Amino acid sequence: MTPEQVLSFCFPADLARDLETHIAYWGWTMRGGADKEIVSRFADLVPMAAAGECDSWAAEPRGRLALILVLDQFPRSVYRDDPAAYATDSMALKWVEAGIANQHFAALEHPWERTLYALPLVHAEGSDLAARAALNVALAEETLTLAPEMLKPAYQFCLAQSLRHKSVIDRFGRHPHRNAILGRQSTSEEVAYLRTGEFPHRREVAVDTS
Repeated sequence: MTPEQVLSFCFPADLARDLETHIAYWGWTMRGGADKEIVSRFADLVPMAAAGECDSWAAEPRGRLALILVLDQFPRSVYRDDPAAYATDSMALKWVEAGIANQHFAALEHPWERTLYALPLVHAEGSDLAARAALNVALAEETLTLAPEMLKPAYQFCLAQSLRHKSVIDRFGRHPHRNAILGRQSTSEEVAYLRTGEFPHRREVAVDTS
């Protein structure tokens, strides 16, 4: 398996064709539509990456992006509704933070690459999660300015998602929707939040084209 095989799957060739295609892409990405194919094609790659067997990919920017996708995005499909879905979040975060520091993130050409690259900032729980959520918002604002004019509504949605994630993190310091899966006790405030079912990762993709 190569980084390019991961990237060509995650970022279809016609992704920048028009806004409608782009909106469909984000819906597919956020709604688990790729689960079956990810399990079929990449299930064996996730434990390999977790064991460090793909670390060499991080030597260049897009290879690092592929490694981050395998450690952050793919486990959510391979291990959906299981604690293992989040087990490699901290590994992905390590590669993200080092890639921001060494300019690999800045070297990425496309806004869709930057958006998925940055997700471990809010996915990996920890004591510094609120600060990372703020950084993720700042990066989403920067990515919006870099997006082609035709696609800006899609990245306005991505920025809004970053702000929604930050709001949840600022409020709870973690992701309450994981509590049952991880065997954690929910606080009374978290129980009230969970009853609403209004979680950022389940939000329908909607853009303003006016």
